[in-house]
Amino acid sequence: MAPRSLVLSGAVLLSCGALFSAFVPPLTRSSVSAPGLAAAPSLPTAALSAAALLTPSLVHAADGGSSVWIPALSAVGAGFAIGLAAIGSGVGQGIASGRCIDGISRQPEVADDLRGVLLLSLAFMESLTIYGLVIALVLLFANPLIK
Repeated sequence: MAPRSLVLSGAVLLSCGALFSAFVPPLTRSSVSAPGLAAAPSLPTAALSAAALLTPSLVHAADGGSSVWIPALSAVGAGFAIGLAAIGSGVGQGIASGRCIDGISRQPEVADDLRGVLLLSLAFMESLTIYGLVIALVLLFANPLIK
């Protein structure tokens, strides 16, 4: 691994650990011994949680009604839509292709039948990726949530 990726991986792990320790209260002895009673969260944890929950509302109120959150979250949703569609389709196509190659290697006489079924199934899997792309493009350019 390159030093840059090690440094970036370490920074991501440290920031995730800091966020986890900030928003998740530590397990104390009293919460283990009395499971029916909930321990009160510490002041820094409660303050950080409240700040995380109230920040979008405060920004929306400060904007005077024009929200920047909908386009920003639409861009995140578009990224997830195309990313998950591509990952799911890629895994499915890889599994289907591998099984087809196994079938052809075991029975070469049915290679033409398997190839036709494989190409048809790959086209259907690729259409699901195109649906994810269409959803991402709608969220980015023709978003129905934006007035």
